Amino acid sequence: MKNIRKFAILLLCVLSPIGVAGAVDINTADAPTLANEINGVGPDRAEAIVAYRQEHGPFGSIDELALVQGVGTKIVSKNKDKLSVGKQRQK
Repeated sequence: MKNIRKFAILLLCVLSPIGVAGAVDINTADAPTLANEINGVGPDRAEAIVAYRQEHGPFGSIDELALVQGVGTKIVSKNKDKLSVGKQRQK
């Protein structure tokens, strides 16, 4: 019985979405999400990301995030592992 309980707890931990963060899609995330999830990006930069995306269309790659004024390559590099690009624009 003790082993079943341990297995059930382990299974819940593995399958639970709590603590398991998915990548932030920079093409669909709103400004508050971007500000909360990207280190070095506050509310103003997050709004700039959304405005850039609205003006230029979806990002084709995570690296294009550095084109947003105030973001830069350092911020992109620090956060690359937690970012994703869902819909990519056609070139």
